[in-house]
This record gives sequence, C-alpha cells and structure tokens, in this order.
Amino acid sequence: MSNDTTLRKWRLILGGDQHDGTGYTLNTADQQIDNTLEALYDNNRKGGLGPSSPNVNRWLGDIRTFFPSSVVKIMQQDALKRLNLTQLLLEKEILENTDADVHLVATLLSLSNVIPAKTKDTARLVVRKVTDELVRRLSQPMQQAVTGALNRSARNRRPRHNEINWPLTIQKNLKHYQPEFKTIIPETKIGYGRKRTALKDVILCLDQSGSMGTSVVYSGIFGAVMASIPALQTRMVVFDTAVADLTEQLQDPVDLLFGVQLGGGTDIQLALSYCQQVIPRPADTVMVLITDLYEGGNPANMRKRAAELVSAGVQLIVLLALNDDGTPGYDHENAQFLADMGVPVFACTPDKFPDLMATALSKQDVMQWAHANDISK
Repeated sequence: MSNDTTLRKWRLILGGDQHDGTGYTLNTADQQIDNTLEALYDNNRKGGLGPSSPNVNRWLGDIRTFFPSSVVKIMQQDALKRLNLTQLLLEKEILENTDADVHLVATLLSLSNVIPAKTKDTARLVVRKVTDELVRRLSQPMQQAVTGALNRSARNRRPRHNEINWPLTIQKNLKHYQPEFKTIIPETKIGYGRKRTALKDVILCLDQSGSMGTSVVYSGIFGAVMASIPALQTRMVVFDTAVADLTEQLQDPVDLLFGVQLGGGTDIQLALSYCQQVIPRPADTVMVLITDLYEGGNPANMRKRAAELVSAGVQLIVLLALNDDGTPGYDHENAQFLADMGVPVFACTPDKFPDLMATALSKQDVMQWAHANDISK
C-alpha cells in the first residue's frame, strides 16, 4: 500500500481534526465520503423523526453510494443507536404525535432490514398512519382527474345505446339539424365505451435506489389509488440491480412499501427490458419511469430499450423525482437523449401528478402541459 493511500485512509478515519497529523487534503469525491462519515460519527446532535428526517434520509442514500453493503449495514445499525430512532419508535407518545411525514416513511423503509424485530410492528404502524393520511389527501384528486380523462378519451363511433355521450353527439351533429322536423339526425354517435373494460394500461417503473426514497413513497400511494380505478390496468415495477413486480401488493400501500428494498445500485435497462415483456397493448400504455437516470448497468442498452418502447407506441414519461424536495440531481446526458427523442423528462410534485396522468391518458401533449405548469428539468 502506497504512503499516499495510507495517509488518505487515516485522514478519513481521523476526520480532519487539526490534530489528526496527516496533513492530507481530500479531493472532491473523498470530501463527500468524509462528510457522510462526519454526519454520523463526529456529530453529537441527536436525530429523530421530525424536521431532521430529510437529512437522515439523504444520508441513508449517500452511504450506499460510497460504501459496500457490509459496511452500509454496520453504519445503519450505528445510525439506529446514535440517532435514537429505535428508542423513539418504542415510545407510544411519539407514535401518537407523529405528523404525516413522507420523509419519515422513507427513512423507516431505508432502515427496514436492520430495525429490531420488536420495533418493526411499531414502525409499520407509523408507516400506516402516514400512508393513510396521504391516501386521504391524494386519492380524490387522482381518481377525479384520471376518470375524467378516461371518459373523454374513451369515445367510440359505434357505442351501444346506454354508452352514448348525448351532449357530444348532439354537438357533433348540429350540422345535420332538420328545421322542418325540428330535430337533429345523429349521423355520428359518440360514446364513452364500456366502463368495465380496462381502457388504458399504466406501468409505474420505479427506481428504488436510496436517493429516490420520498419518490418511492408517493409512487406507491398513487399506484394503489390507480389500481382501484376499474378502467385502468395498473402495474408497479421496482428495480435496483434486479427487477421486482409488486403489482400484487398494490391493494395495500403499506404492504407495497415494505416490499420495496431501498438501496443498491441501478440497472435501468434491465427494468425497461422487463417492462417490454409485460406490455400487451403498447398503443394503449402509459409508462412512467421514475428515476434520476444514473445508469449503473449499460447506458447504451438503456437508451436502446427506451427507443424501442417509444417506437412500439408506448407513451413513455420520465420523472426525475416525484416529491416536494426541490430540484433533483440527475444524469443530464441521459435526460437530454430522451428529451431529444421526444420523451417528456422533468421532475413533478405530488399535487401535479394527478393532472399529469390525466393529460397523458387523454393523449394530450405532456410537454406542453409541463411548460404551462412551469415545470422543467
């Protein structure tokens, strides 16, 4: 081991205090690692489940970026002790007074593999409380927007009598008004279609790497809501370096979220390949890929798979984030490639997502919608 490598390691171990004796200056990448270590081991502040949670969640994502899985598990266990998360979760009054906070859920999901068994039931109750509140707040706007869009887009020219949309049919046939009979000849009939048949397929393809924590929570909530709409066939696919289809868990947001394993690498092309195999009706499919586009697999294959989906007729939308956490970090080159191909690429807040889906399902211009709502990369 070279002297330079030894000094680097001792500098990271000792933390850069003026008495560490190494005199070594870290580069930018090593400084990020040092900040991550300092947040846990050189900080006497006690964390918790309140306003500091977003920072905790970001830190949980950072350690997976910089350290191997064996070290990540040790650091997670240390975080449980040093940030008092376990102790707080065991106190009933904390549970009763916890506000509905999506960052809290993301933090708990990140720590799910190392939370002690006696604490897991309490953690699940906290997640249930938060998700119930989010479903209550987000369900109605989502259902109204999507159902309205489907009703508008499901018009057909040969409807059955009970499927006829009379206001639109009359409007379409005004030119066939017969003055002598004071009536309109409905030459063209417009209907809503069969309401019990899935009119559209929706795939939420979700990056479950640590940096996407709050996006995972909101995606799970919206996925569960859309799964309850009969006219939609909704599928939930999550991925890191492997792909998991969680569609069966969409009936319960809590089961769905605990089925997600936050962390690990990112293989977007593998996820896109899987989605290609489970799309039966490309022209009637809206696929929302939620990822920061940092591809740990094969970037060329990722771009190829995306192009194939679009060429097949799938309406592909890429969300760099689905949360209220501000401007996300993302791979600009991959984002530009997709945008040049005509794929909408931007971050979206939860309050805008129902309207976004309504726009996509009614086959309106999503990028025009984004510009009108002052949304950009």
